[in-house]
Amino acid sequence: MASSPKIKLKLFIDTDAEKVIFAEAGKDFVDFLIYLVSLPVATVFSLLKEKTMVGSFGHICESIENLSQDYLQPDQNKNSLLNPKAPIYASGISLMLADHDLVNSKLYHCRQHCYVADVPNLRCPTCKIEMTRETTYVSPSAANTEGGFVNGLITYIVMDNLEFMPVSADNFVTSLNKLNVKDVSELEETVVDLGVEEGLKLLKLSMECKTVLTNFYMANVQRKFFRSCFKSF
Repeated sequence: MASSPKIKLKLFIDTDAEKVIFAEAGKDFVDFLIYLVSLPVATVFSLLKEKTMVGSFGHICESIENLSQDYLQPDQNKNSLLNPKAPIYASGISLMLADHDLVNSKLYHCRQHCYVADVPNLRCPTCKIEMTRETTYVSPSAANTEGGFVNGLITYIVMDNLEFMPVSADNFVTSLNKLNVKDVSELEETVVDLGVEEGLKLLKLSMECKTVLTNFYMANVQRKFFRSCFKSF
């Protein structure tokens, strides 16, 4: 997996309730959230299988891994089934969890027709000739100089459950009223750095609970506490 730079997220915390009320985020974090939605289920499982992901979906993936290619249709490929490409893609995302290099990926076609495939040597549905001629994929965002999904000139509010919206007076006041927050100055502010490992934790939490930022923050606090305890010995 390619290394990714850290992105920053500012958390606003009610220390008495031990709860993250909301976060202030830039384009990079919101791009990351939208990117998570674009990941195929098989990719999500592959990323989380070492994070004790529960459920039976893993048994389906394991069955495919153990299935002989002889039992698959000629136009099917186990690697493509287990490692699908995200159907939605944007370049310039700061934090990516999977190596989906669609910008430099190859497509294949036959000599006579316009069918294309991302797996070489499949047979053309019309002429039955193997599709071996390479062509380069062009990303829909190739002309997007800023990259990513959202406008970078705007700051975003991200709620504990990862609901997000552009910052505006109306959005801000409405969100605080829903959470019964009377004075933002009473909230503690802290900035956390997010890399691949933290991104995986957020992905896992997003599938387990609706208090994602709180659980993520409290786990970090506990980890720092235990580290400080060990250093004191």
